Amino acid sequence: MDLENQPSDDETPIPRLVPHHITRLKAAAIVLTAIGVGLFAYFVYSIGFWELVGEVGKLGVGGFAVLLLIYSLRVVARASAWKLSVGDPYRLPTRDALSGVVIGEAMSSVIPLGILVSGTAKAVAVRRRLPLVVGLSSVATENLFYSFITSLFLILGALTLVRSFELEEGWVFTIDVLIAALIAVIIFLVLLVVRQWHLASELFEKLYQRGIARSVTGTWRMHLRLFENFIFTFYRKYPRRFLPICFFEVAYHSLGIAEIWYILSQIGERIPHFTQAFLLESVSRLITIVFKLIPFVIGVDEAGAQFVTRTLGMAAGIGITIALLRKGRMLFWTFIGLLLIARRGLKISHFFGGPAKED
Repeated sequence: MDLENQPSDDETPIPRLVPHHITRLKAAAIVLTAIGVGLFAYFVYSIGFWELVGEVGKLGVGGFAVLLLIYSLRVVARASAWKLSVGDPYRLPTRDALSGVVIGEAMSSVIPLGILVSGTAKAVAVRRRLPLVVGLSSVATENLFYSFITSLFLILGALTLVRSFELEEGWVFTIDVLIAALIAVIIFLVLLVVRQWHLASELFEKLYQRGIARSVTGTWRMHLRLFENFIFTFYRKYPRRFLPICFFEVAYHSLGIAEIWYILSQIGERIPHFTQAFLLESVSRLITIVFKLIPFVIGVDEAGAQFVTRTLGMAAGIGITIALLRKGRMLFWTFIGLLLIARRGLKISHFFGGPAKED
């Protein structure tokens, strides 16, 4: 591919999303968020507001600072994996990668449609370092590795939950279906890369040829083809980077387990088992993936933590306390991400297709 003839950064627009699809997703996000807020209020009421305040207070300012430090290491892990996902002749400096990850996470957390723009936000944040299509393809490449490791992580968590604890038959069936679905995802991701399936661009090409939404499909089919080619080229050229990228993705999840273990060690009466922290993190990760439309996964994160702690025979308020502390950490880093967005002169509209400029 002739990189010199590719559009320059300023000439590469971000294709706009289809309006009516956005409208439907907004409606779904609003409904889910309302349900989440209701769940959150219910859990706070059922446990008791002041009791939760007391549990959260056990961690203290110093303990909360440790949570912020652990998450900063998680940001470093994702940024390192992203850096390795950028192919020659391009380079992504560590500082820009870190800022991009924080901005992407902020967008993912703070708005109902964050799942649609977090990847784009990362690419836009580093437009001065990487052409937009290169930034997007590198983000997608890193996300494929992340999805692969996350699927393995969730499978291991599901197997541990089913094999180690007595659950109702309905839950066992649901978890077995989840395991089968995750295995199917892994197989699909491997085949997608090995066979180099241009699924997205071919779909939009067929739609374009049939005259369906040509104003949208005409632009997307070309961007998607170039986007897919960058990804497949990376997998052919840099097989030695696979293990290091996977290592950083594993580190990201391991630090999540460490975060929960630390919280349990501070608010509990005894030293927690690794299994407890592992199951709480795996369920939290699953909920984050499934309910990403809900800002800060409010309500549903508490519900998942409550389910695990009840299964493990832990105190009723432990799961809610963990979820609240992690939300405090999320709020802090989201604030940092929004500051970085403001500093770069970016707006949310830039991530949905508006022109993005930096000073």
